[in-house]
This record gives sequence, C-alpha cells and structure tokens, in this order.
Amino acid sequence: MSLRIQLWMVFLAPVILMGGLYAFGLTIPVPHFGRDYVLRLLLPDTAEQVGLPTVYGPQDASRPLVLIDPGHGGHDPGASGAGFKEKTLALGLAKALKNRLVEEGGIRVAMTREDDIYLLPAERDDLARRLGANLFISIHADSAGEQSGVTGASIYTLSNTASSEAAARFAARENAADQINGVSVGTREDGVEDILVELSQRRTQAGSVEFATLAIREGEDVIRFHPQAKRSAALAVLRAPDVPSVLFESGFISNPEEARRLASTEGRAQFADVMARTIRIFFARQSGQ
Repeated sequence: MSLRIQLWMVFLAPVILMGGLYAFGLTIPVPHFGRDYVLRLLLPDTAEQVGLPTVYGPQDASRPLVLIDPGHGGHDPGASGAGFKEKTLALGLAKALKNRLVEEGGIRVAMTREDDIYLLPAERDDLARRLGANLFISIHADSAGEQSGVTGASIYTLSNTASSEAAARFAARENAADQINGVSVGTREDGVEDILVELSQRRTQAGSVEFATLAIREGEDVIRFHPQAKRSAALAVLRAPDVPSVLFESGFISNPEEARRLASTEGRAQFADVMARTIRIFFARQSGQ
C-alpha cells in the first residue's frame, strides 16, 4: 500500500466512522464546548455587609477608636516561611496590641477579625468607615522568597504612585487577595475608588504619614526596621476615606529568626508596646493636647 493511500486512510477513517454511527442513529457523547470545563465558585454576596465587630474599651463615643486589621485569614494564608503563616502571625500581633490598649484604657479598640476568617480588602476598610474609626492599622508580615537573610519591618501609606518597585510588587500581590482567576470580587468599582481616593484621602494622607513617621521614631530602639522603612503604594486595604490608614509589615516571615521572634510572647509584647505608645501620641496630637 502506498504512503499516499495510508495518509488518506488516517484522515478519512474518523470521518467514515462518525458518518456510519450517525447513519445508524448512534452518537458519541462529548462535553459541550465551554460548559463542562467551567469551574463554578460560590462568591460572597457583595450586597450583604459584614457585621460590625465588637468595640472594646470605654463606651464613651467621644473616645478615639482604632480598628486593627490582621491581614489575610481563612483560605488566604498570605506569605509563609519557617513553618509559619502570615495570617497566624498577624492575628497574634493584632491581639497583643488590642489587649495592651484595652489594659491601658482610654481608647476604644475593634478588630476586623478575631479568628481565622477571610475578608476582602474592601470589606476591611468599609468596617473602618462604618465604625467611624479614627485610625486603621493593617498588620502583615512580608516575604523575600528564597532570600532568607532579608529582615526588618516597614510601614506603608496610600499613594497612587508606589515609592519603589518593591512597593509596587507588594501592592499588586496584596491587592490580588480580592481576585479569583484575575476577576475582582470587591465591593466597589474602580472609578468609584478613584474618586474616593482623590477627594477624601487628600485630607487623611497627612495623618497617615504622621502616624507612620511616629511609629518608626518610637520603635527604632525596639523594632528592627528595614533600611527603607517608610513606603507608599496603591494598597486597596488603605482606601478608607476620612480614616488615617497604615499597613504595618512587622518583618519578614521568610527569615526564620524574625518569624520566630514575631510569633513569640516577647516579640508580640515589644510590638504591642511600640504601637500602643505610637497610637496614644498620635491621638494626643490629633486632639491638640
């Protein structure tokens, strides 16, 4: 049999087979293109608001309120390294700070989450607005991947222009927390966010930068800071209008020594001491005392 005839049989055999099956009323079941290969996920109902958290401390509404946000949570562990997960370290640090503020008194305190649940970035800053918070602090832990020697805390404020390429990459990674397969499941349209940032953050940006500066000053002899400690980026979680907001990167979870320190009782106490002192100075300045 010639090579040409063999090639024709290879191409025509499937056609002949399908034609014969069709002639006898037989079909081969195949998935409908674009249907049976789709993975469907139940997304959160953006019309339903997250319930307001418990407010600790004095019930006097004239007292300043700080909302502490442990980053990530639930199915979103954040960064990981040295056997630790960012969501767990952040929650431990946040609880230590909440307890210290409540113990010292005079300031109202709330947390976006007190257990291992997931919230969208837009839901976190929405809580700050609905509570009428005077300060929003989001707590995280950074990662340098395989570069385990990188260490040091840093503090971010909101800016449409990132302070560095590293800050821009960090913002892109954090903002991806409200996406599934690249599709945003946040609660606000981009155009609305841009308007809110443009109009409202002008008034609050100075407060955010002031708090970041104070935190670095108060913690320089206690907390090991990164050489570029003060940074800015377009972080979705900091977009609460009229609420001074910062994101505190407590250190590098990819550094085993630093991760263990952040998870330790001593490390949490040092963090709580510095941040509680910074918060009180900030509120005193805001009130003109």
